[in-house]
Amino acid sequence: MREIPVVTKNLIAINVLMFLALLAFERSGIDLNNLLGLHLFLAPDFRPYQLVTYMFMHGGFTHILFNMYAVWVFGSILERVWGSSRFLFYYIVAGVGAGLVQEAVQYIYYATTLAQYTQVNMGGGLIVPMTEYLNLWTTVGASGAVYGILLAFAMTFPNERLFMIPFPFPIKAKYFVLIFGALELFTGLSNNAGDNVAHFAHLGGMIFGLLMILYWRKKGKIDGPYNF
Repeated sequence: MREIPVVTKNLIAINVLMFLALLAFERSGIDLNNLLGLHLFLAPDFRPYQLVTYMFMHGGFTHILFNMYAVWVFGSILERVWGSSRFLFYYIVAGVGAGLVQEAVQYIYYATTLAQYTQVNMGGGLIVPMTEYLNLWTTVGASGAVYGILLAFAMTFPNERLFMIPFPFPIKAKYFVLIFGALELFTGLSNNAGDNVAHFAHLGGMIFGLLMILYWRKKGKIDGPYNF
């Protein structure tokens, strides 16, 4: 196995260190996900820097495991093709873009469904002020940036065959990403809030990634597609 490129390696290292810090601070009663995760901009705990920091926080071991696996597998290839600086810029833009889309979708939901209320019934007789309820809307994870990476890989190597769960057979990268993008859109529009997944953040990472790639190709800064 070739050595992991420097940016990919450091992205994985930072995410792992932040996850370990999350676990360590929890023992002292400090929730780093609340401090560094992305809150809706209307919430009292929102800070602008969260648009960057949220993508280095995770909600559990499985969450970070799958995200970092994707960064390692697909990010390593893109970094070798694009170079370290361009890949890092793309990663950050996709992640921030995912956060902005998530903010927009959450605001639309708030404005059309909750804006007329001043408090929320949480069940079991617990009623909380709306501002406190909005603070619970916290987005964490590198998934938006990861979906941007997946889209970039599919646009760069569209016909590369992948063995990916849940498909029991190899599938071309371009079809894999189209299917996953369609599933994210369908699941997000179905308003299945109970799955605790930021589907529109995933789509946001893909959208901002697509715009960046199209811009770079128009300017002649990157080539593609390629085949292995």
